[in-house]
Amino acid sequence: MGTFPDLTQEFPMKPRPTIIDVAKKAGVSKSTVSRVIADDGLGVNQETKERVLLAIEKLGYIRNAIASSMRTDRTNLIMLAIPDITNPYWPEVARGVQDVMDKEGYAVVFANSDWDEEREMGYLEMARRNRLDGILINPVQVSSEKIEASGIPTVILGTREEYRTFDRVGADSYIGTKLAVKHLIDLEHKRIGMILGQREIKSTDSRKRGYVDVLQDAGIAIDENLITTVPFTRAGGERGVATLFQLDTPPSAIFCANDTIAIGALQAAYAMGLSVPADLSIVGLDDIDSAATTSPPLTTISKPKYDIGRQAATFLLEQIQADRLTSPRKLQLAGELCVRGTTALLIKK
Repeated sequence: MGTFPDLTQEFPMKPRPTIIDVAKKAGVSKSTVSRVIADDGLGVNQETKERVLLAIEKLGYIRNAIASSMRTDRTNLIMLAIPDITNPYWPEVARGVQDVMDKEGYAVVFANSDWDEEREMGYLEMARRNRLDGILINPVQVSSEKIEASGIPTVILGTREEYRTFDRVGADSYIGTKLAVKHLIDLEHKRIGMILGQREIKSTDSRKRGYVDVLQDAGIAIDENLITTVPFTRAGGERGVATLFQLDTPPSAIFCANDTIAIGALQAAYAMGLSVPADLSIVGLDDIDSAATTSPPLTTISKPKYDIGRQAATFLLEQIQADRLTSPRKLQLAGELCVRGTTALLIKK
């Protein structure tokens, strides 16, 4: 096995320049450098200021953001905490957040909780300890009381009622589910399965309520055997289809709690020799980019992901800049049905 050369001998690390180094280089006091760095420049004439800035440039000095925050009470950092960084739903939300924050000079720290409450708590503590200016979070299990205890301006990504003391921005999964299942009912399906996301995740409750309510409104009896719970993954979708097709009378249509599950369900249907939509109709939720490129393209409910991120970031900035908590706001952005190739009129056999 080969050995790696010791590059530290050839390229020795240079010590990071300090504020004292800048002061010496510019021939001024440390406090003068501090005033220039703080951007107020009070009591510093233009010539001295230019000398300090030139010294900073030549030395490659980078100010300590945490130390600076102790003086200004701002780090210009916010956290975006999401449950699953591999879920294609989140990049567009993140883009909306970042576009707003970039314009105001804020950097975004990404945190992936991986559906774990302990991780969520750890990220809240990290944000508090490092004096982050705000948090955008799609909570999995962490309670509103624990988020509030962090004392950091927070906006919830989602509209669940247990977080009503915070600003909340999201698409209504309850209404989205009703739209999806109503579409299947309009296509004369009555035996409609549901592949729900992880049972312990509170956000799935609204989907189940939407499913139950729209079936009851249509006079269709609820069969709990047609509801199965899986992880929010393609493998979960495959498992959900396998479970539903073990029933004596399998469903003719399936609503999936998100598009990732739906794509897995589509793959499982093909593996079982089923034709979609002739033998089985499938609807997803979210309208991720890949939903339009499956074969056939996935019928789904679109969510305004970019706008959710943009509006949530705007709410957070307003909280930070007001330096106080405002009355909690709730903004639900409408989704819409995108009919593509995975749903069709029930073929009566």
